[in-house]
Amino acid sequence: MAVRININADMGEGYGHYRIGNDDEILTLVQSVNVACGLHGGDATVMREVCLKAKENGVSIGAHPGFNDVWGFGRRQIRMSPADLEYLVAYQLGALAGMAAYAGTKVTHVKPHGALNNMAAIDKSYALAIGRAIRTVDSSLYYLALSGSAMETAALELDLPLAREAFIDRLYDDEGNLLTRTDPRAVIKDPVIAAERTVRMVLDGEIISVDGKPLPTRFDSLCVHGDEPTAIAVARAVRTALKEAGVELVTLPEKMRG
Repeated sequence: MAVRININADMGEGYGHYRIGNDDEILTLVQSVNVACGLHGGDATVMREVCLKAKENGVSIGAHPGFNDVWGFGRRQIRMSPADLEYLVAYQLGALAGMAAYAGTKVTHVKPHGALNNMAAIDKSYALAIGRAIRTVDSSLYYLALSGSAMETAALELDLPLAREAFIDRLYDDEGNLLTRTDPRAVIKDPVIAAERTVRMVLDGEIISVDGKPLPTRFDSLCVHGDEPTAIAVARAVRTALKEAGVELVTLPEKMRG
């Protein structure tokens, strides 16, 4: 049986007259999308359009909730009570569910955005708050969590469907944590390097640290950041390399069903 993997991308992060990333092109290269829910980016019209186009392309839809921080694109850390965070996430899940209904489809997973994702990876109170929001709004949604993170632990504790994530276009330190974006090496922009690393990750079940250390890691989905200028070239190269290696690319629900 062929090795199967899911590739996801963050999108729908423009708003009003502003567009961020080439959503139309990305939708032809990935199998799942994480749609901004109106706080760090996105609005009702953008969410609806992405959901319609995702359905047309056979791409599964996930919610991408973040902090209420359009100016900082959700990449600034915000401290709040876990309860307030829980309601903030639930609010965003409900918004995307409404827009998905216009496309006659449903949301299937949740992946936190930016600073929220980084904080929830190490702060269990934040990870649990996100999990409680998922459980309340729709307990069938997969919690797409950074492999080995506090979010993974929270999903298991709350008995939520869990999918583990790793990254195509980001480098890790020797402990398996993502390099901060303030490090110029953090984002992989070269399509050839990204493709070579990704094939090795999928076939060997390990990520490679910035210093070349192999780190055995469980993951079901690989993310490419749709807002990066190099996203299209990287996603296309990775898709081609995986197919040439005999890897089957599937939606997240298909991957999790085995």
